[in-house]
Amino acid sequence: MLGFCLIGSLIAGVYGIIHDHVTYSIGPEYFTNFKFNQFEWANLGLGDRVFVSCIGFLATWWVGLISAWILARRMLPSQPRRIAYKKIMLGFGVIFVTGTLFGIGGFLYGNYRGPDADYSDWKWAFLKYNVSDQWSFIRVAYIHNAGYLGGLTGLLLTYFVIRPRKKTIHGQENLDNRATLARG
Repeated sequence: MLGFCLIGSLIAGVYGIIHDHVTYSIGPEYFTNFKFNQFEWANLGLGDRVFVSCIGFLATWWVGLISAWILARRMLPSQPRRIAYKKIMLGFGVIFVTGTLFGIGGFLYGNYRGPDADYSDWKWAFLKYNVSDQWSFIRVAYIHNAGYLGGLTGLLLTYFVIRPRKKTIHGQENLDNRATLARG
């Protein structure tokens, strides 16, 4: 389980690094005016792009850890290791794809709303973080929020769709207990 937690953390962390570099390109002020302050303690002083990488990793590694732990607890005890490993890795794939698709959805939604939409609900953020490119800031916020929602949706989808095999009895899958109940 610890190995899967490490793998999940690394996969999520690398996803976060790539994700944040893409969103930094879309709306740098989201980082320079907001995230850089939030993660100031993690600034290594090696430039903005390295700092973006640190933020991306730190903001997502824990999602992979929690997802891996949940999947490993569900899959490992009840089936052969080889099958459990495949299902856990499939689960990682589902979470990755779902998070990515939701993030793209957040981007599309931000584009759909356009630069002239009513963003009065965000006025507090624009003032607090001294945002000049409001539309880019909003699009990146939509992408980030949608990505987290996508990760959670992917975990739930994985949990309820990718099921462990039933325990076996003498090499046979015990799909139901009707025969046992009938004998009584």
